[in-house]
Amino acid sequence: METNKMKVYTLEDMKNRYIGELGTDKREAYEYELRMEIIGEMIKKARLERQMTQEELGKLIGVQKAQISKLENNANSATIDTVIRVFKALQADISFSVRLENQTLKLA
Repeated sequence: METNKMKVYTLEDMKNRYIGELGTDKREAYEYELRMEIIGEMIKKARLERQMTQEELGKLIGVQKAQISKLENNANSATIDTVIRVFKALQADISFSVRLENQTLKLA
């Protein structure tokens, strides 16, 4: 009896094949955009947990509702300062870590 074996690929295999290997410009841009998308989702989740509208959050940090919408949907345009201000307004802790060779630096 012959069985049909399906080849299984990991997500990493697929990224390498269709986006590029880690370290390539295309892959680095993809990974950066993915991280920024996650930050936008975290902003939205924290805002909703605080039962705030985009307009209310915008007033707290001095921006229009449209800017909060952009942050939640495409955080690429956000500066670190803006992201920190948003999370502070939401009374949420935020920390950043940077890896330098064998060392990790954290900013809380």
